[in-house]
Amino acid sequence: MSTATLGGKLRQTWAVVKGLGIVGRYLFRRPITVGYPERKAPVQRRFKGRHYLTLFADGMERCVGCELCVIACPSQSIYVRAEENDPLAPTSRGERYAADFQINMLRCIFCGLCEEACPTGAIVLGHDYELSGYTRESLIYTKDRLTERFPGESGRDPHREV
Repeated sequence: MSTATLGGKLRQTWAVVKGLGIVGRYLFRRPITVGYPERKAPVQRRFKGRHYLTLFADGMERCVGCELCVIACPSQSIYVRAEENDPLAPTSRGERYAADFQINMLRCIFCGLCEEACPTGAIVLGHDYELSGYTRESLIYTKDRLTERFPGESGRDPHREV
């Protein structure tokens, strides 16, 4: 047997011993079980989950329909149709607002570039990870489904109004 093959065999044996050491370390530990539907596992602070369209504290929309999130999205999963804001009954604080806002969750890769591109902090990725559906239409989130019911519902507000 040559020295090269002997060295290769020793490396393989050492790798097996290291692997068995890891198995042995966890073999006699109690398993960690989370009662999932009742108790959800905590996620990391940087976790990117469900999208939210945030509101100002007075209930006005932050989205001004600039469509920068559409441009930044690498998977082209966002659609925004902007309209002029009515000066007598404004929807947002800008000249325009997003009349139609859709995110196709089947295409979204949860990269967070839409959140970074937004100048007003209108779109944030929350910590919800239960995003399943039975039809394709149920996984296209419209403005009704994306907008917070009350300011701060998403749990993340990067541009909190002072």
